[in-house]
Amino acid sequence: MQDKIVDNQDFPQWSLNHEESYLSWRKAKLEAAKTSDFTPAIRLGDLANPTESERSELAKRCAAANLALYESDISNPDEAKTRADLRAFANALGLKIAERHRSAGEHGIVALHVTDAKRQRGYIPYSRRPMNWHTDGYYNAPDNQIRAMVLHCVTPANDGGMNQFLDPEIAYIRLRDLDPDHIRALMHAQAMTIPENREADGSVRPVSTGPVFSVAPDGRLAMRYTARTRSISWRDDVMTRRAVTALTDVLNSDDPLIITARLKPGQGILCNNVLHNRTGFDPDTKQQSDRLVFRIRFHNRVKGS
Repeated sequence: MQDKIVDNQDFPQWSLNHEESYLSWRKAKLEAAKTSDFTPAIRLGDLANPTESERSELAKRCAAANLALYESDISNPDEAKTRADLRAFANALGLKIAERHRSAGEHGIVALHVTDAKRQRGYIPYSRRPMNWHTDGYYNAPDNQIRAMVLHCVTPANDGGMNQFLDPEIAYIRLRDLDPDHIRALMHAQAMTIPENREADGSVRPVSTGPVFSVAPDGRLAMRYTARTRSISWRDDVMTRRAVTALTDVLNSDDPLIITARLKPGQGILCNNVLHNRTGFDPDTKQQSDRLVFRIRFHNRVKGS
């Protein structure tokens, strides 16, 4: 099983036994990533109806770096309209399979804001606390992964709330260049386990065990990861521990391909579920904002990327 994972004959760039294919892919990937222009943001005339050229540019940036920054009109901040516009925007980019989520509201969109509501209480996305590096849906089963998402800023924090982003393919390159055994460990079918989670209403999210890096049927690299240390267990062997430490070091480095952004009203990130984090915000309790970011997640990639 494990030999098949790391010796992928259909997509040899991911195979640890096909160095020439990997090096060819690596060269093209790094050249594309270094020349990809993350800023300025792609200006959308109508969030709900992006033009062909706007869609093309979004797909082009997602193909190069797996993410794109966009900005839309903020003259109408109506939340219901923004939700509808975001769903139409996602549909226009081929993202039609929204993930079911316990906190999803209208159009399958989750509102990330500070709340003490029973279903969100205690979860970091609904607090002012910093969020460590992760990919979205890391607790999902390997056959139910999140492949793309949108983060859309309605109202930013007064202070903080900065995001960093890193393309999983770049993380893969950094680790493989350090030691191919890091990839071997993180592609193991039992590399990372997220225990079951029981909700107050009695519903249960089952145990999820699977690899960190995997190759999807379309040949693209997929990643499920969290830097959290609670409610997670790693395969108990030396190679996995070394790989996890190496990945932590990469994420905490000053790698030039780590992108930092603080979203403004009307701006958003469209991505193929890249690694990301968020700083804490509004530490002054007297100057707290009504920070609101909409998130929508999908099981397929951005069309054309």
